[in-house]
Amino acid sequence: MSENKKSFLIINRKAPYGSSAARDALDVALTISVFEQPLSLLFLDDAVLQLLPSHKPDQIGQKNLSANLAMLEMYDIDQLYVSRTSLEQRGINPDTIQLKIKPLTEPEIALLIKQHDQVLSF
Repeated sequence: MSENKKSFLIINRKAPYGSSAARDALDVALTISVFEQPLSLLFLDDAVLQLLPSHKPDQIGQKNLSANLAMLEMYDIDQLYVSRTSLEQRGINPDTIQLKIKPLTEPEIALLIKQHDQVLSF
């Protein structure tokens, strides 16, 4: 097996419910981490809503995405980033997010993207 490792950035752009995109992004992240590849997650646009602490998806017949987010730490996925602009546009205070996540400005996001070999967007 090759020792060459590629770095992955998963950009999550979708709201937590209404489509499978948010769950798919997290499933791909967990799968990549099993193969011990360098991995970062970036939450942009409506994906920042995934980071809110109180989800009640049972009211719309969906499974809670928070359990998948909680698994990130178990899988040693600790390079977590969020768009500061996306948070501000949605009135979300970064201090309410329970994950250890770093807010980034637009120029910092551009640099983060350039630093990765593979970028997957959901």
